[in-house]
Order: sequence, then structure tokens, then C-alpha cells
Amino acid sequence: MLPVQEIRHRLLERARTLGLAGDSEERLIDALLDREVRPAQATEDDCRRYYDEHPELFRSGDLVEADHILFAVTERTPLAALRARARQVLDEAIAAPQRFGDLAREFSNCPSAQVGGNLGQLGRGDVVPEFWQAIVAFGGTGTVPALVETRHGLHVLRVTRRVEGRALPYEAVRSRIAARLAERNLQQALREYAHGLLHQPEAHAH
Repeated sequence: MLPVQEIRHRLLERARTLGLAGDSEERLIDALLDREVRPAQATEDDCRRYYDEHPELFRSGDLVEADHILFAVTERTPLAALRARARQVLDEAIAAPQRFGDLAREFSNCPSAQVGGNLGQLGRGDVVPEFWQAIVAFGGTGTVPALVETRHGLHVLRVTRRVEGRALPYEAVRSRIAARLAERNLQQALREYAHGLLHQPEAHAH
């Protein structure tokens, strides 16, 4: 992590050295960054490459039916013990798939426990990203052979049905990709500029 206060000090010093104007320190820093930071532009090839390398991000209509058993994490939860119990339940769910609903009713901290852990039909936007990523990475049906960790806790996850969607055409997502790459390039350029300032000898007024 870059030292924020030191960066701010150097940015203001640089802006004043250049004689930039601003009616607050924030405006002064903005004026400096507008003048000096030039992020790389995302080219058509960059956008195409990103599209080809991340096909899972540009799909529409993928649906699954899934069940889960949630082991919720709270501040007072002894994590090692919870993980051991969750792992034990996962092993049991894999060994005896017909018992999944009973295990959910007994162990799950989710309201879905009342219906055997059934979450119904899900799409990408219906669950937290880590949960959906586990479904995508698993790629099939059945009980995922590893615990799924999300902000809610540890999940034993079973996919019972998949309805494949379709890949969105490049033309439909090009502007979204360009915006994402522009943001990434800007963050990189800002980091490099800040690093450069920090490693310059500090100028002292005489």
C-alpha cells in the first residue's frame, strides 16, 4: 500500500511547483492529475482479447437450480470448528446424496433449510459473485466437492439442473469492456504516477 498522506503531500507540492490553480486542495490535485496522468487507451485488440479470455463474463440467460447448506460466520464463530463441521457435512452429502435435504434441515443457517436447502432457479444476479463463480467453475450437476466461501459463510452447494444461456456477441458488450479496461488503465496510471512522485527527491522551498 502506498502511504496516502505522503502521496497527498507530494501531489500538492507538485501542483504548486507547476503553478496550478484550484480553490481547494482537492481541486488542485484534480487539476494536476488531469494535466499529468495519461492512462493507456484500450485498443480494439485489447477489447477483443479481454472478450476472448473471459467468456463467462459475457453470457446471458444461464440458469441453475441449486440447493445449499449454509454455515453462517459471525464475529463469535470459532472458524476452525465451523470449517471442520462444514467439511464433515460436505463429505456426508457426497457419500449419501439422498440425505442432502435432511442435512440442510439439520445444519443450515439459511431459511431455505425448511425446504431442504432448495434455492429454486438462480441466475448470475440472484446470488453473491463468489457463489455464482463456484457454480460456473464446477460446470456440471451434483454436489460441489469443496466448500464454497462467501461473505455469508461456508456453503455446501449442490447443483441439480443447468439451463445454458447464450454468449453475448462482442458488439453488444464492446462498450462495457472498453469502460472496464479504461478504468483499469486509469488506476494503473495513477499508481505509477504516485510511485514516481514518492521516489523523487522532495523539493524544498528556499
